[in-house]
Amino acid sequence: MILFAETALLPDGWARDVVIRIDDGKIAEVTPGAAREGEAFGCLLPAPVNLHSHTFQRAMAGMTEARTVGQDSFWTWRALMYRFLERLSPEDVGAIAAQAMVEMAESGFAAVCEFHYLHHPAGGGTYSDPAEMSARIVAASVETGLGLTHLPVIYEQGGVDGRALAGGQLRFGSVPEVYARVLEGAGRSMAGMPDAALGIAPHSLRAVSRGTLGRVVDLLSDGPIHMHIAEQVAEVTEVEATWGTRPVEWAVANLPLDRRWCMIHATQMTPGETMALARTGVVAGLCPMTEANLGDGVFDGPGWLGAGGAFGVGTDSNVRISLAEELRLLEYYQRLQRKARAVMADEGKSTGRLLWESAAKGGAQAAGRASGAIAPGMWADLLALDRGDVRLEGFAGDGLLDAFLFAGRDGLVTDLWSAGRHIVRGGRHIVRDRVAARFRATIRRLREAI
Repeated sequence: MILFAETALLPDGWARDVVIRIDDGKIAEVTPGAAREGEAFGCLLPAPVNLHSHTFQRAMAGMTEARTVGQDSFWTWRALMYRFLERLSPEDVGAIAAQAMVEMAESGFAAVCEFHYLHHPAGGGTYSDPAEMSARIVAASVETGLGLTHLPVIYEQGGVDGRALAGGQLRFGSVPEVYARVLEGAGRSMAGMPDAALGIAPHSLRAVSRGTLGRVVDLLSDGPIHMHIAEQVAEVTEVEATWGTRPVEWAVANLPLDRRWCMIHATQMTPGETMALARTGVVAGLCPMTEANLGDGVFDGPGWLGAGGAFGVGTDSNVRISLAEELRLLEYYQRLQRKARAVMADEGKSTGRLLWESAAKGGAQAAGRASGAIAPGMWADLLALDRGDVRLEGFAGDGLLDAFLFAGRDGLVTDLWSAGRHIVRGGRHIVRDRVAARFRATIRRLREAI
C-alpha cells in the first residue's frame, strides 16, 4: 500500500509531499519531498491509542445525569452502574463494544486499551469459558479492525479493608486462580491477531490486596500493566487511614513501576507525588471527559510535564467518544485552574502539537504498541484530516492541529488506518451500519428493562 500526503507530521516535524509505503500493516518507508503516487490525502497524522476504556459503559451514556437524593458523586454513579450491568449478557457486551470501537475509530483512535473487568455472570461464578466476556471484546476488535490491547482486570475485594464483594461487584470478582484462567483464555482468543497485545490490570489499591498485587504482576513476563490510582478523595482517605500512606506514595515505594505501567487518572496527587511518579517512567492515563463527568478532579499537567512524565488519553466511561475533545479539555482544565492560556505548550511547539504528539507517544507506550509516529517499523496507525473543511481553511503546520483541536468539529477525520487496515473512509467506519443496527436493538431492550 502506498499513501501520499500533501503534508504530514513526522517525528522531526512537518513535511510536505510525503510518500508512505506500508507492508504487512507496518510502515516500511517514509519519503518527504517525493512525487505524488498512491492514494493522496491533504494531511496525515499519527493516530493515537485510546489508552483507557470500559466499552460496556457506552450503553449508559446519557443515563446518569439526573440528580439522586443528596449530593451526587462518583460513588452514586457507581451504584447506578452496578445496577445497569446486572442486565448485560455476553451478546450485549459484544454489541456495545463494537459500537464503541466504531466511534473511537471515527474520532481518530487507531487502537484501544480495554480495561476489562466485566468477566462473570450476574451474581458471580464463572461462565463455562471463564474468558467468555474477553472473547466478546476480541471479536468486536476483529469485526471493527480497531487495534486492541486487552487488559483483563483482577478485582478481589470491596475496599482497602478487605471487605467482601457484593451486588454488581460479583461480576468483576476473581481470586488469583480464577483470574489466571481468564488471562489464559483471553490470550487464546487473541491468537492470530498480529498487532494485538495482552496485558494485566490490577483494578486499584482498594480492590486488590497487597499480597495479590505481588502475585499478579508476575503472571506475564512482559506486556502492559494498568491500574487506577488516586482518582477520588475518598479513595485517598481510605488508603491513608488503613495503610498509613497515600496511594501514590505507597505505589512508588512498593510496586516495580517502570515503562510497562500506566497509572489511570492520578487526579489526587501532591506536587511531590507528581514528581516521584513521573520519574518512574510510567504513563499517566488521563480521561478528561470522564474525570469531569464524575467530578474526579484535575490532573497536574504542567507539573507532570515538568518532571518529564509521559501521558496519553482515554475515553474511560465512553460517555462521549471524541479524541479531539479529550485533548481540548485536558488543556482547558489547566487554563481554568491556573487562569492562564496555552498552559501545555512550549516554546518550540504549539498547544495542539504538544498535546497530539505526547498523546500519540504515551498512548503507544501504554498499549505496548509499536506506533505513535509516522516512521519505518511502526504499525501504520494513521489518520487523514479534512483540509477542505472551512474550519481548517488557511491553516498549516502546528496551526492545523490547533484549529482541529480547539476550533474544529466532529467528523474532521476522513480516513483512518489501524495497522494498515483502512477502517474509516470518507468519515464513516466501513461496518458502521451493521454494528449500529445491532447496538440499537441491544440498547432498546436494555433500556426498556430498566
